Amino acid sequence: MLLGKLALYVAAQEMLAPPGQVRFESTDYKNILHWAAPTNSSSLHYNVQYKIYGEIDWLNVSNCQGIQKHQCDLSCVTSDTREWYFARVRASSVPSSSKSAWAMSRRFSPRWDTKISPPSVRLSTSKQGIVVQVKPSRVLVRKMHNSVNYNIYVIHTSGKEEVYEMACCSHKLTLTELKPKTHYCVQAQTVVTQHMKRSDRSSAKCITTA
Repeated sequence: MLLGKLALYVAAQEMLAPPGQVRFESTDYKNILHWAAPTNSSSLHYNVQYKIYGEIDWLNVSNCQGIQKHQCDLSCVTSDTREWYFARVRASSVPSSSKSAWAMSRRFSPRWDTKISPPSVRLSTSKQGIVVQVKPSRVLVRKMHNSVNYNIYVIHTSGKEEVYEMACCSHKLTLTELKPKTHYCVQAQTVVTQHMKRSDRSSAKCITTA
């Protein structure tokens, strides 16, 4: 009886606490799973699995087996924007061969949960007016291709705003019919038309016309 209690005690001692705060963080459809190390451990290895919502089987994420970092890029295995996914992670200690229970994320949708980033903006002047150049996230363009459009906000010194639409494959817009020697500010917003998603506006860039 005493030996049995001792065995249970030793097993309990060897059981690791599971990782905490398991969550997806996604920007421009780059889907990264994050987690926190168990509070009672500082040097552990982690295994990550995922599954599609509604499926029974969990699948290993091949590049995230026995890793020591606290994140895993699941973009390739969670790329179908029509699906919902779960992921889970387990900690293990190599010296003691002990493992934790699995810790699972909330259900994740690439379509609904990703955040879209605004493009970077560059301004210059020409004889015609102000030339606006936008540079979107490469990750977003690779994923969504022709579904990426832009809203260009032109802010006058009076506070009045004008909005121009820029098509997906044109990264340059010339603003004409502007007053000379006048200060204008510009912001840009990314719009993913296929999923009806949009980013916040970029920070304002300002320039004075010739």
